[in-house]
Amino acid sequence: MTADAAPFDRRPLPAGFPADRPQPPVIAESGDPFAALRVIDAVARLERGREVRIDHLVDRLNAAHLDWVFPKPAVIDALIALQANWTADYRSGSGILVDEGDRGATLTVEDTSRMDPWLVAQAERLAAECREALRAFARRDTPFGGG
Repeated sequence: MTADAAPFDRRPLPAGFPADRPQPPVIAESGDPFAALRVIDAVARLERGREVRIDHLVDRLNAAHLDWVFPKPAVIDALIALQANWTADYRSGSGILVDEGDRGATLTVEDTSRMDPWLVAQAERLAAECREALRAFARRDTPFGGG
């Protein structure tokens, strides 16, 4: 066989070869658009106008995304960023309210018709950041670009 002939995919996997490909867990970090997108997904599903303990939101995220670990500080940072974006867009602090209550940190999402379209726009922006991060990763350490 010559070096030019590609030897890949010439034979099936041996019998009994594991079909699943386990992936390592992902630990959510502050500022990570992939984690923030998952936090916004959970926020978008919350009942509006009702105070929710952030501990419960963290538990929900960890239960919904078994291949992720959502530390509470990373979730709070994503919520504070969301709160800051709301305040910048609407000059109001009442849309996304992160507060410290008697039972710990809480989140309240205002029951307003502006909320759904705004959350969609936030999610679209983060999804675009995720796609760009994946493109940058794909270009890295290749013959055609990156380091």
